[in-house]
Amino acid sequence: MNMVKRATLSADTLQQRHAWLAVPVAMAKKFGDDRAGSLAALIAYYAFVAIFPLLLVLVTVLDIVLKNHPALRQSLLNSALAQYPVIGQQIVHNISPLHRTGLALVVGLLATLFGARGLAIAAQNALNSVWEIPIARRPRFPWSWVRGIGLILLPGLGLIATTTLSVMASGAGRVLTGAGVTVTAFLGSLVLNIGVFWLAFRLGTVSDISSRQLWPGAVISAVIWQILQAVGGYFVSHQLEHASALYGIFAIVLGLLAWLYLQAELTLYAVELNVVRAYRLWPRSIAPPPYTEQDRRAFQLYAQVETRGAGMDIVVEDTGP
Repeated sequence: MNMVKRATLSADTLQQRHAWLAVPVAMAKKFGDDRAGSLAALIAYYAFVAIFPLLLVLVTVLDIVLKNHPALRQSLLNSALAQYPVIGQQIVHNISPLHRTGLALVVGLLATLFGARGLAIAAQNALNSVWEIPIARRPRFPWSWVRGIGLILLPGLGLIATTTLSVMASGAGRVLTGAGVTVTAFLGSLVLNIGVFWLAFRLGTVSDISSRQLWPGAVISAVIWQILQAVGGYFVSHQLEHASALYGIFAIVLGLLAWLYLQAELTLYAVELNVVRAYRLWPRSIAPPPYTEQDRRAFQLYAQVETRGAGMDIVVEDTGP
């Protein structure tokens, strides 16, 4: 046995003995096994396509509800677009509200939401795939569309609530200056974001998965979101700095896609942690064979995902040494 293999086996033995190492290893292995990077890319693509229709709905609703309060309307819009560092202000200059009224306005808003359904479908597919839900047990039309509409609308309302809190906190900060206001606003925003992520996970995942199993991933996703808001400006600026020289105005598009992909990828990592904990999929071997019992359990789950009809059962057998 050469030195590299001995070192690999030693590292494998070490991580299998300690949960604080085994869980991240199992999470990373499952992320790769699920091809979750491709799922994140699909979510990022549909999110990019859906951003402008959804912002059109937001701008139109704010224009109707806050017609007599233009300053508050603009503050809420700016706060919502602050979720996209650097490029947010580029977006706001290209969005105008729908000026139709009555039935025409309702039809227009429904059409824009319908155009954004690809994002909800991609999110549902990613969440159910990561949870290894067999295809036969996933929601079908029309329930998949009902869940999809909820997946767009309800977290969107949560985003509005979060941005409203941010605006209120900034207004209070002018009067009640101090670290307490900032901390309170941060914690309030974090709690709301945890609720938004949990709701999105609940709507995007079949009811076989209990609501309790979704909480850890929701908490981690919300924390990641808060961190991205803090450091995302640097990330996007760095991306745009190198891309602008080559791609000009298209660098804005690349920066937005990079930002959306990073959000989707990190969120799916948080979901993978949920799954590893719920199914007890650690420790996994990083240098098989031999395979651990959790490796065999994971392979069985991967195979069962392809079950497409009732009464079918797929069995995985270990025929190795």
